[in-house]
Amino acid sequence: MLGRLIVAAVVGYMAGTLASSRVATGLAARDDLDAARDGTGNPGGMNTSHLLGRRWGAAVAAADAGKAVVAARVGRKLAGDLGANVAATAAVIGHCHPPTRKGGKGIATSIGQVAATFPVYLPIDMAVALSTAAIPWLRQRTRVASGVASATWVGCSLLWWRRGLPSPGGVSTTISLPAAALVSSVVIAERFRAEAAGVEVFNRSGEVARDQEATK
Repeated sequence: MLGRLIVAAVVGYMAGTLASSRVATGLAARDDLDAARDGTGNPGGMNTSHLLGRRWGAAVAAADAGKAVVAARVGRKLAGDLGANVAATAAVIGHCHPPTRKGGKGIATSIGQVAATFPVYLPIDMAVALSTAAIPWLRQRTRVASGVASATWVGCSLLWWRRGLPSPGGVSTTISLPAAALVSSVVIAERFRAEAAGVEVFNRSGEVARDQEATK
């Protein structure tokens, strides 16, 4: 069993390292752009939308979510529900910390993890994140929304485990469910902290550009 779990973790990690944003810039024939360098410097769906447009950003986000879904399914075949949690979490880690390049923040990949392992929570996750991000006076709203949604994810998975609540279409609600949510949430929070300065610079440059445009 341990060997199967290790294989599930390796498969999940490798799936997470696939560079969706690089594929997008290549397909868009924009090799001069690098989402890990340009814009906010984050190689994810949101920054790709800044650089290439919303459709490309949505495609990158979907691909990043799909990495965790595929990882969870492979992990489940290898080592059951525990394998699914391990592989999906490893996909988030692989997305955030690939071995040879800068990683993303893991939001879309964690959504894929939720969809594959805890789908009953997915509507709650989206509602919490969107409602928090809609608060106009927050700075770095995406970071705050991610933090609130992550805390809710861990809390709900703990509740489902403690009370043995059903999770249709997901994995069994064992201790591995909240453990996986916690590990992914910590990894994502660490990436947001590491990228906070770059995002702030990008936001300020946008504000300056808008102010200059308004004074013309």
